[in-house]
Amino acid sequence: MAAYLSQRLVQAVVVIIGVTLVVFFLARLAPGDPVDLMLPEDALPEQREWLRHNLGFDRPLSMQYLIFMRNAVRGDLGNSLYYRKPCTGIILEYLPNTLLLTVVSMFISILFSVPAGIVAALKRDSFFDYAGSFLALIGRSLPAYWLGLMLILVLSVELRLLPTSGIGKPQHLLMPAITLGAGLMGIIMRLTRSGLLDVLNEDYIRTARAKGIGGLLVIGRHALKNTLIPLVTVVGLQLGSLLAGSVIVETVFSWPGVGRVLVMAIGARDYPLIQAGVLFVSVIFVFTNLAVDLTYAFIDPRIRYQ
Repeated sequence: MAAYLSQRLVQAVVVIIGVTLVVFFLARLAPGDPVDLMLPEDALPEQREWLRHNLGFDRPLSMQYLIFMRNAVRGDLGNSLYYRKPCTGIILEYLPNTLLLTVVSMFISILFSVPAGIVAALKRDSFFDYAGSFLALIGRSLPAYWLGLMLILVLSVELRLLPTSGIGKPQHLLMPAITLGAGLMGIIMRLTRSGLLDVLNEDYIRTARAKGIGGLLVIGRHALKNTLIPLVTVVGLQLGSLLAGSVIVETVFSWPGVGRVLVMAIGARDYPLIQAGVLFVSVIFVFTNLAVDLTYAFIDPRIRYQ
């Protein structure tokens, strides 16, 4: 177990370094110069060169990256060019809102899709099965930005049931969470259905039913338990999609999270803030997948880490 964990930690570090490398250079491929955005149009060339030198933008890109990594190891991700504050503090200020939105959307997805998948498997080729499959397909097909706008139009503008944007109350969170988790609902529903269909005809399920164990107890204790590993795997992998999708959802609903901050940082060519935001999200995603791998042994005692 210790050897496996050490190996995975080394892999996690390599992945994070690769992410920083890609983001650092891709951010600088975008057209535009942050110095031009920070100074007025009538600024003198000497002023531009002075600011570029103070920001370190006149150095080779390889040198800039090494300086960034040296400071990042020390916990210093630089200062935002737009906010004029440390990037770490900015990300930590908005990160809880993004994590709240992600966790709630995942909770809503699991809450509705797992029972729907169970019903679809038990009622195979029935109306409930076809209806669940159709809704799962719709959830996977609808773009988040379109679904968010339609929810605002119907629930906020027409019916006046929910606020269009903001934060602070549960009703502010409902539409963004549904929009973000709609695609995940379809995936979990289909995976639950297919997993149960694979095991419902197994000998141990028939034996449990022959012993007089109730139908729901058989599903919960025996059948559903054997579908948990692929289900947990998909949920862990989809966390990255939810964090990426939060960029669009937070923009549509004006949700003050890391995604919205990154959109602003990209528009302002705020390189340090872009790097800090992507780095935080990458670390969360990498270590969440590590935690998912470690939960396999608790779900299935037959699994051993060598």
